[in-house]
Amino acid sequence: MPVAPAASLRSVRTLRGPGPLGAQVPGSGGAYWARLLPLLAALACVTRLPSFRWPLWSPDEGYLAVQARILAHGGELYETVVDRKPPLVPWLYEGSFALFGDSSLLPLKVLAVTAQLLTAVLLASLARRRWGDGAGRTAGVLYLLISIGLNPQDAQAATFEIFMLPCTAAAMWCADRRRWGAAGVAVACALLAKQTGGAVLLPVAWLLWRDGASRRCVARIAAGLCGPVLAAALLTTPSGFVFWTVTGSGAYASFTGSELHVLGRGLVNALVLAGACAGIVPPVVRVLRVARTGAPELWLWLASSAAAVLLGFHFFGHYYLQLMPPLALLGTAALQILPRERTARAIVATGCSCAVFLAWGFLAPRPDLAHAARLAEAVESRTGPKDKVLVWGIHPETYWLADRAPASRYLTAGLLTNYSGGRNGPQVGEKYAVGGTWPVFREELRRHPPTLVIDDSRGKPYGPDRVPSLRRILAEGYRPVLRVEGAVVYARVGRGGEGEGAVRGG
Repeated sequence: MPVAPAASLRSVRTLRGPGPLGAQVPGSGGAYWARLLPLLAALACVTRLPSFRWPLWSPDEGYLAVQARILAHGGELYETVVDRKPPLVPWLYEGSFALFGDSSLLPLKVLAVTAQLLTAVLLASLARRRWGDGAGRTAGVLYLLISIGLNPQDAQAATFEIFMLPCTAAAMWCADRRRWGAAGVAVACALLAKQTGGAVLLPVAWLLWRDGASRRCVARIAAGLCGPVLAAALLTTPSGFVFWTVTGSGAYASFTGSELHVLGRGLVNALVLAGACAGIVPPVVRVLRVARTGAPELWLWLASSAAAVLLGFHFFGHYYLQLMPPLALLGTAALQILPRERTARAIVATGCSCAVFLAWGFLAPRPDLAHAARLAEAVESRTGPKDKVLVWGIHPETYWLADRAPASRYLTAGLLTNYSGGRNGPQVGEKYAVGGTWPVFREELRRHPPTLVIDDSRGKPYGPDRVPSLRRILAEGYRPVLRVEGAVVYARVGRGGEGEGAVRGG
């Protein structure tokens, strides 16, 4: 259908925004937020309700919980406990455990609700500044409705991406208001929550360039960005910080091995997210056919976020959370030039999708968590509080559930075999481990042999039969004493004779 010139001009003007970086919308800000904040807070609480159903939702939460316990007892990040992630979220877990105890993730789940609410508020403020009061309400509501539009294990877990998102939104909010130093700090916080959070620097840099990119402004954003990152490196171990967050993940980021498996996962997660955005995608596509100009910083934000999802070639569902803030803003922008009833229809469609994901969250079973809990019970019954154990698997939550310290700084077999990232093909094994890990691992077990070793590989390609060093350690000092749903529990030989008995089922 042909579009009237006036409508086309209005399309371009609306998508671009009312000024160079958006003009302040007149009106009573206090009254506006007094009405909108309770709505967004209630919606954030409702959409995150499933997160409270289980003690934890994903191995990442288990990893963070174990890290935080080690740090609370004097451990050092990137030394006595390691991960490929920056330090901000482990520190957040550590702080929560210091204030509220380490037996529950409930405070972290509440913080995750707060993080999602803050993200929605920042997006609402961005949209309101550009397109008016109604657009602000639309952006905040749309974001919260799509925010759980993935597998519940990805969307409901209180992990890296959830705490990264308000930082990315804050970076755009500050850049939109020419607060370049604060924008740099926000980009740094996003980067320190997860490396891919730094992708928001691209749209921030575009806004800086569009504003003139004076030396003073460039210096401010550079100082804001570099200061927190350097401080984090100095507060940990600079060499360890660089290795574990940047240079030591070459094998992890490789595309080789399990290509079809990984691409299939990426396609499925993309389709799941598209279903969650059922109310947003059609307006955006419709508007693109009318006005292709649009707000370039929003498209750059989406493109840089998509590049971050692709980085590493793993396509886990929680990676896709990074796409949701720019999608919500682009959907809001598109709805501004369509008839008003289209906004209501978009929100209703998105709300219906949200209801499906909400039900999924309440009904989804957690067989992996149940298995980890049964393993934890077996470990707890066979060890004392001061005993150390080794769980050879990819579910570090077993340590946390059993309240037992790990015997190694490497909390999963993935770091020692490259099974991390869902690889299930030829690129898994001892020779594909993170560089330098096996000598350290062998020395840890030699100095402080674990009381129990739990082989939780259950037929996966990182089992002891494919890892010669681990097979040798088990053969020389351990005997199997128990099976728990396919996992084999090994006890150290000579410890009260426990390692001499036959294997018992469980």
